[in-house]
Amino acid sequence: MKRRAVAILPTYNERENIVSAIEGVLSRPGRFDAMVVDDMSPDGTAGLVRERFGAEPRVLLIERGGPRGRGYAGVEGFRRALALGYEYIFEMDADGSHDPASLDGLLEALGRADAAVASRLIPGGGERGRGAARRWITLAANVYLRAALGLKTRDCTTGFRGFRREALEAVPWEKMRAAGPAVVQEVLFAVESRGFAVEEVPFMFEERRAGKSKLNWKLLVAGFAAAPGIRRRLAPSEGEMKQMGKETAR
Repeated sequence: MKRRAVAILPTYNERENIVSAIEGVLSRPGRFDAMVVDDMSPDGTAGLVRERFGAEPRVLLIERGGPRGRGYAGVEGFRRALALGYEYIFEMDADGSHDPASLDGLLEALGRADAAVASRLIPGGGERGRGAARRWITLAANVYLRAALGLKTRDCTTGFRGFRREALEAVPWEKMRAAGPAVVQEVLFAVESRGFAVEEVPFMFEERRAGKSKLNWKLLVAGFAAAPGIRRRLAPSEGEMKQMGKETAR
């Protein structure tokens, strides 16, 4: 039996924010479960989740070993959610910048599309609490990555999105390589290049509530440099293209 919906929360040192993030997810009327994928946070994020939500069956905690990284945690969360049979699978940050209330609009959009993206770059979307320099970086990064990867989605760097399970089942997970935030583009490119429909939903990004951001210039540059490899590695094979053509013709 398929489970309905889950929001994946990759975490590293989010003890100050994780409780409110989980409570926000559980409070939504769409009845979302919450899956915390923790990279062995030294601040005790996982321990706090166990303490506060250990008896709550709608909260799943995955404590990762091995190399840390936003990309590794995201991929593990997606694969676990698929294995558990979820029909709708979402991903969001746990630092307060992604309002759980926006899950409602993303879930609604999945009634019309295969993937839904919380977009800062369409009318009604934007960013609050960030300076002009960060906003320009967001815009420039999206212009470059859309061109480099041939993406139609305007906001292709947001980590707040949802997918129907059929779209994620088509992703070649064994070919994923991003350790950091470039996993966002990896998954989006894999889905969009295989013909799945992506809808953007207006979203207002808020600067994190507490703690320190893990994003830095090194990760940004690595994300830009990864784009050509993503296109070569994750483009659909000739067999997949033929199959997509058959399904389109039906």
